Amino acid sequence: MQTCPPVVELRRYTLKPGRRDNLIALFEREFVETQEAAGMTLLGQFRDVDAPDRFVWMRGFPDMERRREALSAFYGGPAWKAHREAANDTMIDSDDVLLLRPAGAPMAVPERATASGEGAITATVLYLAEPADADLKAWFEADVRPAVDVLGAFVTEPAANNFQALPVREGEDVFVWLARGAEPELPMWLKQRLVRPPEVMRLAPTARSRVR
Repeated sequence: MQTCPPVVELRRYTLKPGRRDNLIALFEREFVETQEAAGMTLLGQFRDVDAPDRFVWMRGFPDMERRREALSAFYGGPAWKAHREAANDTMIDSDDVLLLRPAGAPMAVPERATASGEGAITATVLYLAEPADADLKAWFEADVRPAVDVLGAFVTEPAANNFQALPVREGEDVFVWLARGAEPELPMWLKQRLVRPPEVMRLAPTARSRVR
């Protein structure tokens, strides 16, 4: 068991109809160990339960500079060069990416699984008018963490994207958590701080996802 790295990408891909399982099979065969060998931690791969053509995954890095180094090594390396055409052929969009850092207690990262687990976890994204502050974090610790099985919580990483070949969504402030259990009702004061409605994704871990 290890803890979540300090820099995390939450990546959401929109795929061509019916191609999600093709990408997952390729990804888990060719892109797990090869990314980790380049210096990343693969945290989780998921099917979006409510969007049959969406693939969601997370990876982490020790810091921003080593993110740049790891991404340069992988995307300039032999595994990606050999399989990028097959991977890209499944995709419509791969630019929906949030750059995050852990908030509160660090997420535990278990050993990689070998079979799909039952059920799903939820990923909740709050889009904030301003960066997450002490009041929001205190509400989360007092009202959310005791009520559901929180796997991890994250806020926006403010550093600029330092690997321009892969876009990320910049200029947004978010608070994200992964959990098992019913989603809590947001208090009115928090709803008033949002710039758009909360986004809740039900995610089914793939066979080799660590987070499950």
